[in-house]
Amino acid sequence: MADEKKSRLYVLNPLIERWPAVTKPEGHVNFRSKILWTAVCLILYFILTNIMIYGLQSQIVDLFAGYRFIMAGASGSIMHLGIGPIVTASIILQLFVGAKIIKLDLKKKEDKAIYQGTQKILVIVMILVEAIPQIFGYLEPNPALISNVGSGMADLIIIVQLFIGAFLVFLMDELISKWGIGSGISLFIAAGVSEAIFTGLFNWLPTSGKEYSLSTPPAGVVPGTYYLASNMSLGEIVDGGFEVMFVGHGGYPNAILPLIGTILIFFIVVYTESARIELPLTHSNVRGARGRYPIRLIYCSNIPVILMSALLANINMFAMLFYTNPALNKIPLIGGQWWIGHYDTSISTQPLAGGAWYLQSQNGVQTWLMPIIQGGSGGHEPWQFAIKIILYISIMIIGSVLFAKFWIETTDMGATAVARQIQSSGMQIPGFRRDPRVLGLVLERYIPVVTVIGGASVGALASFADAIGTIGNASGTGVLLTVGIMIQLYEQIAKEQAMEMHPVLRGFFGSD
Repeated sequence: MADEKKSRLYVLNPLIERWPAVTKPEGHVNFRSKILWTAVCLILYFILTNIMIYGLQSQIVDLFAGYRFIMAGASGSIMHLGIGPIVTASIILQLFVGAKIIKLDLKKKEDKAIYQGTQKILVIVMILVEAIPQIFGYLEPNPALISNVGSGMADLIIIVQLFIGAFLVFLMDELISKWGIGSGISLFIAAGVSEAIFTGLFNWLPTSGKEYSLSTPPAGVVPGTYYLASNMSLGEIVDGGFEVMFVGHGGYPNAILPLIGTILIFFIVVYTESARIELPLTHSNVRGARGRYPIRLIYCSNIPVILMSALLANINMFAMLFYTNPALNKIPLIGGQWWIGHYDTSISTQPLAGGAWYLQSQNGVQTWLMPIIQGGSGGHEPWQFAIKIILYISIMIIGSVLFAKFWIETTDMGATAVARQIQSSGMQIPGFRRDPRVLGLVLERYIPVVTVIGGASVGALASFADAIGTIGNASGTGVLLTVGIMIQLYEQIAKEQAMEMHPVLRGFFGSD
């Protein structure tokens, strides 16, 4: 009877056992080694983002242009797919497990191992799903490569390079999670966004062309604002010059308002990350040993926003494929339908109309507020922009809450798992019987509530950040994620140092 209740995914167990993976350390990995492995992976990530795909045309269409920094990849490089396949595989499994389509009890060690192994296999599948469509009009091989090896082989060479890059990201993420500090996915996002912010601040090169002018000032907000202010007359500043410096539009991507938005987002995230509930703890055997277990307001961290952003990126990608791909746009009901998403890749990879347009991520007030004030833009009425921003914020909040709930169910962050961790460390809540079931009931009062509140808060912060805009076109969501990631990395480094100095703390933190 017990075998009949097992999930059908157990048929993959022989494959999972033989699947290539980074070996988990048998014992404790010291702090210095963790820092070294983390630094090696980050350096390798930056190197890979600067290795362009061999045999690619100079002009490409980036399906993930609007979500580039969330995907933690570089357009046209072998890291073109970034973390997209990893996050997409996680989304699919979470949705299937949460909807009980896949029956797995993640509290059981065997089921959790099958879940994690299936996710690894699904990552490979998603790499191919996201890589193969790229060659149909988006990442096309150049004529020289086609003339040497033929059209079919040229396409295969592009796909193989995309596969290698995405698989290396997967391995580096696993390497950091087992041998390093933090999450590889999070660190790669933070690295890409940090680079974009620094460039957006201090880039002295002109926005286009080779010469400076009022229409092509330095691209960085600091040298660009100084150049415009020092070279414009008072009349030019009054007649639209101030709007360019403050809001930014056209060929000038950075301005003062996005800089203010970036700083504002930083302080809001820092304050929100510090909000927490602390449960008092005492040691059952050591008199006077006391501590506190912090339950963050942002309990699931930024994971829900990463998953939600990746979901929207995939919706945009498939909507574009169904509209622009010569084979897919002939599919009945969904192929070439403007109401799903209308695109003109000669102008932009962003949707111009349809459902995908309403789900499009925002990137500053010029994408929604200015059209509302000015009476519309691009064939859309002001009320459509109002609906668009309301719908985007609502979907980000609701989606983040759902992913937050799924996330604590698929990780050891639920009340029962946390109770076991506290129990195994020898700690207990004063005034309560030393029983993991009792401790679990106490944690049930807080963890489910802060999961919902934290998911809604991080979704609201991300959508608000996108609405304000940021420098470097890093997206508000990217800045929010980066600030949160850096705070958590700092705290995790502090925790690792504490465990290095006091090995008894490893049991409390759930470390080997």
